[in-house]
Amino acid sequence: MGFFSFLLLGLIAGAIAKLIIPGKQPGGWFVTLILGVIGAMLGGWLGGLIFHVDLQSFFSLSTWLLAIGGPLIVLLIYGLIVGRRASE
Repeated sequence: MGFFSFLLLGLIAGAIAKLIIPGKQPGGWFVTLILGVIGAMLGGWLGGLIFHVDLQSFFSLSTWLLAIGGPLIVLLIYGLIVGRRASE
């Protein structure tokens, strides 16, 4: 999968992750999309490392599940870190 398709996948996965996580998350849509790209990269890397999943196909179900799972984790961690800072 090329760089631009991976970037597009991360942007879409970040938007889907924002819709899945309930409540108001810190940061706007731009921050969420950037974290989505980071999370998709993290999810793809961990998926390849742990589950030995081949992420060469843009339309593969395993690619999308890992690309959405990564941003979910990154957004949850970001919310915990920024949420603690805001309450101090």
